[in-house]
Amino acid sequence: MTGLRERKKKQTRRRIADVALRLFTERGFDAVTVNEIAEAADVAKATLFAYFPTKESMVLAGVAGDDLAAVVTERASGVSFLEALRAHHRTIAAARIPRESLDPLLARVRVIRSSATLSRAAEALFYRQREALARALAEEFGESVAALMAAQITASLLVLQEAFFRRLLDGASSGEAGRALAEEVEIAFDLLRHGLAHAPARTTPIDHDERP
Repeated sequence: MTGLRERKKKQTRRRIADVALRLFTERGFDAVTVNEIAEAADVAKATLFAYFPTKESMVLAGVAGDDLAAVVTERASGVSFLEALRAHHRTIAAARIPRESLDPLLARVRVIRSSATLSRAAEALFYRQREALARALAEEFGESVAALMAAQITASLLVLQEAFFRRLLDGASSGEAGRALAEEVEIAFDLLRHGLAHAPARTTPIDHDERP
């Protein structure tokens, strides 16, 4: 019976999230009310809030990525925190998004990008991720150094995430976007490890007529 209850809870949560995303995609995040979502998902408003404490959380679940602090604190003995983070993101880059999951994922990205409210909420999630990573590093490096390190790491990873989704939105396949991400993961962690002085030089001449 416990297994059945858990499956029903997962189904209800998924139904609410799917209905919310459909309404947000059709009308925009700010134009849809929680009451409308609850009615369309055929659940009570109280039930909806039991699964999603805020309207924003229906879209933002998992947006800030994995728990970087846990990757650092739970790494194997003898492995540096940068090595652990690099290995973790290599695994992410190697994974492929199932075809049936790609359209809903991109719909979420579009909804977030089109809403100032959601964009601010996403930024708050990334800030909390950075703060948690800084706390995880503070024991080893002290608070000030850890804060600077966490800021550099999370900023780099955010750029990688943005580039990955931009490629997908521009029509790249999951495999193409993943391969580009894998290359950029290596560049990012090389820069984090060695510093900007070791940035790879551009291999083609700069065209001064290029537009950003």
